[in-house]
Amino acid sequence: MSVTTIAVLGAGTMGRGIAHVSALAGYDTRLFDVAQPALDLARSTIEKNLDKGVARGKVEREKAEAAKLNLSQFTDLASAVGGCDLVIEAVPEKMQLKVETFQRVAEHVGAECVFASNTSSLSITEMASGSGRPERFAGMHFFNPVHIMKLIELVRGLETSAETLDLLTEVSVAMGKQVVTVNEAPGFVTSRINAMIGNEAFRMLEAGVASAEDIDTALKLGLNHPMGPFEMVDLVGLDVRLSILEYLHATLGEVYRPSPLLRQYVKAGRFGRKTGKGVYEYDAEGKRVG
Repeated sequence: MSVTTIAVLGAGTMGRGIAHVSALAGYDTRLFDVAQPALDLARSTIEKNLDKGVARGKVEREKAEAAKLNLSQFTDLASAVGGCDLVIEAVPEKMQLKVETFQRVAEHVGAECVFASNTSSLSITEMASGSGRPERFAGMHFFNPVHIMKLIELVRGLETSAETLDLLTEVSVAMGKQVVTVNEAPGFVTSRINAMIGNEAFRMLEAGVASAEDIDTALKLGLNHPMGPFEMVDLVGLDVRLSILEYLHATLGEVYRPSPLLRQYVKAGRFGRKTGKGVYEYDAEGKRVG
């Protein structure tokens, strides 16, 4: 089986990023969301990022223009997924929502269609079981910003077939990504380690060990991290990080108990760049201020 048509479910930050790299790789890419404004924002963001790539000499103009033509948008799920070879889910990190989404998708696609979830921590095996095609289901964890970050974690569920992993590896490479394959475990590799670092940074901030700025600088210059933990959580979303930590706490124990300060920030609506305020503050274009 070869992949020519990919449906991406969810036009948020991750979904539009996945649609970007899919369209740029030459796939007929269908981006689905229930909200038309989200689709409109996704298209404008993708086109802006493609144009930036051309201006910086990172993307050939012909490929960028072809990518724009490869991308179509849908608010009707059946139309979005019908005839697709691969469906990549990027809806909010709620297990019930993801399972229900795949169950709906299964009603409109052929038996050969492969399913992938962009979840950063939830059980692939549980989703795969609910989808009705566990052997044709895997995790495909992209990283934000998708069009820049090179890694994809391919996550093998209990019944994921070797053929499915081979197919998703081929697609990932076509998208310009480096693949690591991991067996299912809470948080996989990256989310598990990153959540612990970020949570400890919040505990240090709460205890007054150092300022957020100094903690970020220490990890960047002392440990050679490209971003500090607070810069990272503002990019990922504090609400997303809290959800991951709650799942890891439930599955792996006390070491992942979310920091009270992180919970407080989320209750205050300080979700990061997407809301203009997280640990730091941001302008309308997502640039840090103050």
